[in-house]
Amino acid sequence: MKIITKDIAVSSEGEGDMIDLTTQTSKAIQETKLQDGNVTIFVVGSTAAISTIEFEPGLRSDFPKMLSRIVPKNIEYEHDKTWHDGNGHSHIRASLVGPSLTIPFRNNTLLLGMWQQIVLLEMDTRKRERKVIMQVVGE
Repeated sequence: MKIITKDIAVSSEGEGDMIDLTTQTSKAIQETKLQDGNVTIFVVGSTAAISTIEFEPGLRSDFPKMLSRIVPKNIEYEHDKTWHDGNGHSHIRASLVGPSLTIPFRNNTLLLGMWQQIVLLEMDTRKRERKVIMQVVGE
């Protein structure tokens, strides 16, 4: 069993931005030369999330709209009263989706569905530089 950790930098355009990390994750696994195991993708920060989705224009539009219905921007958040930064909704949305995802791989290949991509979801109200940690565990 071996554990290899890789960091990547990702620039987001701010709230609603969805960034496909599938190719970078696949490349990270291939570079390890491990054949079978799991990769955990984790975003550092409390206003971004990691998930899977079919990375196509319709869902890239639908997903942020869904989050807006569940956690609207235009209501009062205690966080905003404390910090006055207007991103209380961003923290709640990121917490709902979660900061990490674990995906198995076999024969040095991610075991994703045909239409399943790994994405970083930016929830913050401004552009951000994000650090994504990929930890590969396998043999």
